[in-house]
Amino acid sequence: MQAPDPILVLRAQTGDRDALDALLRMCQSPLHRYITGLLGDATAAEDVLQECLFRIARKLKWLSDPSLFRAWAFRIASRESHRSTSRHRLSSPIEDANEPEALTAMELATVRHAVATLSPASRAIVSLHYFEEMPLLEIAEALEIPLGTVKSRLWYGLKQLRSLVRKG
Repeated sequence: MQAPDPILVLRAQTGDRDALDALLRMCQSPLHRYITGLLGDATAAEDVLQECLFRIARKLKWLSDPSLFRAWAFRIASRESHRSTSRHRLSSPIEDANEPEALTAMELATVRHAVATLSPASRAIVSLHYFEEMPLLEIAEALEIPLGTVKSRLWYGLKQLRSLVRKG
């Protein structure tokens, strides 16, 4: 998801329904991909996504810096995904995420399966950085963790993925 224009966010914060609808449409697909990647279940991701969009709409007026909308939305998605995982203990592999089309179906299935085996912390960072193309600093803001933690989790996640590729 591209960072939305701060003016659009400000308009939505002041009650402009069209601006809010545009923001929600803009973030719906990227959040769904991210949540699906975290939960490993496209059906469960739909439910979590609806809760995320509801929270975004309800709490948008409290976002103090409109330029941080993207990180804030992914933070909400991360929290809601964690809540859902805690409630339901989902463990199925990633399904139905919309990764880049450059990969063949078999390669994409391999990548999805490999990412699904990562720890939840590394999986979140790998998904945000590579699937959503978020910079590391923005990931740190979204997940409310230090930049060094983001870097180390990404490093460990990539190390795990490399070892899986060598075994495969």
